[in-house]
Amino acid sequence: MRVYTMAPLHKEVEKKGGKKKEMIMVEVKKEIIEKYERGMRVAEIARFYKKPTSTICTILKKKEEIRGLDAAKGVMRISKQRPRVLEDVEKLLLVWINEKQLAGDTVTENLICEKAKALYTDLVSKLPGTSTEKEEGFKASRGWFDNFKRRSGIHSVRHGEAVSSDAKAAEAFAIEFQKLMVSECYLPEQVFNCNETGLFWKKVPKRTYSTEEENAVPGHKPMNDRLTLLFCANASGDFKVKPLLVYHSENPRAFKKCKVQKSQLNVMWRSNSKAWVTRILFVEWINEVFGPAVKKYLLEKNLPLKALLVMDNAPAHPPGFEDDLLEEFEFIQVKFLPPNTTPILQPMDQQVISNFKKLYTKALFQRCFEVSEGTNLTLREFWKNHFHIVNCLKIIDKAWDGVTKRTLNSAWSKLWPDCVLGHDLEGLAHEQEPLVVDEIVSLGKTMGLEVNEDDIQELVEEHGQEPTTDQLMDLPHEQQQEVMEISSAEEEEEEKVEESLTSYKIREVCKMWETVQNFVEKHHPNKAAAVRAMNLFNENAMSHFREILKRREKQASLDRILVKVARKEKDSIEPIDSKDSVSDSESRPTR
Repeated sequence: MRVYTMAPLHKEVEKKGGKKKEMIMVEVKKEIIEKYERGMRVAEIARFYKKPTSTICTILKKKEEIRGLDAAKGVMRISKQRPRVLEDVEKLLLVWINEKQLAGDTVTENLICEKAKALYTDLVSKLPGTSTEKEEGFKASRGWFDNFKRRSGIHSVRHGEAVSSDAKAAEAFAIEFQKLMVSECYLPEQVFNCNETGLFWKKVPKRTYSTEEENAVPGHKPMNDRLTLLFCANASGDFKVKPLLVYHSENPRAFKKCKVQKSQLNVMWRSNSKAWVTRILFVEWINEVFGPAVKKYLLEKNLPLKALLVMDNAPAHPPGFEDDLLEEFEFIQVKFLPPNTTPILQPMDQQVISNFKKLYTKALFQRCFEVSEGTNLTLREFWKNHFHIVNCLKIIDKAWDGVTKRTLNSAWSKLWPDCVLGHDLEGLAHEQEPLVVDEIVSLGKTMGLEVNEDDIQELVEEHGQEPTTDQLMDLPHEQQQEVMEISSAEEEEEEKVEESLTSYKIREVCKMWETVQNFVEKHHPNKAAAVRAMNLFNENAMSHFREILKRREKQASLDRILVKVARKEKDSIEPIDSKDSVSDSESRPTR
């Protein structure tokens, strides 16, 4: 089975008249225009891209036309014969692949083609004059896939055998793992598993409604209400590590309102625009939370200072990250689960995370019940105006605390059955789940909400679902908005920082950044990776300072205009026969 991931796009060369003619991608043309507008000279750009200056000048002459092109990644030119809807399909497909990759999911050729056809059908159905013939016009053929792969730069990595043999691979690894536990004398207290999960923290069952007030819970944009949690516990189930939580905002407005100190939270709070766990954030969690907590726990238990962390090989924690561990945590060893076996073997996937989400829903309903009983607020008013991320954090803490030692321990029954207490291995993890679901249903009915067991199960499964076509279309825009959203506390701090920065200093730093960027892009062995890294830093860091300059320049321009207007108004009301006025005008410098 081939699994596809994002990769640098190489230069495309087309033969024409016996000579090789190198085509320039639309996205590269936009980069050239951007570099020129940032102050880079034509000659420098030509040297960097190894193009004639005439080619660069031609691109710059057509910059408005090029800016208007809305092409999928890797497209060289826009053809009138290529349907616009296909451009949209490929752009959304790249967003989808990136989302799947960040989530640690595998993406095969068949999955990509099926998703492409689904996106095409959804987009065509939104066009006026849609017909069945139009919908059947795109087959996502092998030829299309090969061209899409070439244009977009996704490449395949062979991951073991086909899906049908995953169970065999899991069985073989489990046998190997159990032998390792015996040979290395690991105790259940010393072996840990961690895994990420998405949580739509404002989501309730679809059929939830009030018999007295319809639509009691108003809709929300689900992508805005998403966060990612990384849970970790040991095989004995008696020690839970503080979770890592990644949200799209570093300082939500509710933090200032509730005077939250992030260092005092029961989670390690981090942020990025996609609300995903990245390699950098994962290493921070290992060094700042996992390592110190495990070391303290083992010393308190008078256990040997050795620990094993079992996890999958998601992009956030690929092989080799151990090199980033601090020296004092060298006692931590890492064991990766084989690809495509995590749903079978990973302990956190064996009812631990699903149990947490049921407990979260229960705690959420309890909070709603308390509000409806103890205040004059309706459920709609509470949900819309008073349920914020700080409430969510309290519920997360309560739900994670509610995951029992027995549930955590029995989750290892498939990977390491010898560490599980009791004989009824399969029954232990599920023992309390029906009770939790019954309690959620009971709470819902008490509040006048119509909800049943199937609704709760559907909700738990939906937390891990991928975005719909509409959500994929909104995602880049929403993420851009999320990055630009700054809390009132941040705004106040930003104003103080801006006041201390002179325009001269900002221009000086921007020039230094250009020098660093050009050097890295020119000499880095992986040019595509370097460009992506530079662009990311450019967008997330340097753009802030350029915006300050733009605002100041606009304000200065406005001030000059106002001064001119004020002078004209003053001149118009001065007496024509006034000698002072004449002498003033004569003495005023000519503009």
